[in-house]
Amino acid sequence: MNQLKVTLTRSQIGCDERQRSTLRGLGLRKIGGSRVLENTPSVRGMVKSVIHLLQVEEVSHGG
Repeated sequence: MNQLKVTLTRSQIGCDERQRSTLRGLGLRKIGGSRVLENTPSVRGMVKSVIHLLQVEEVSHGG
């Protein structure tokens, strides 16, 4: 299954609480922080709701 690498590129300042909790749910805290997550519909929905703060890359699973 493919995976998504999401990187926080913009600040959470000025975001509402729902967007901040979405970022916490994705595991992103600091600008420049990144996570590799499974490409599931729930993760893609979370990414879509805060896409203006993120950089998203699709990576293939090596195993």
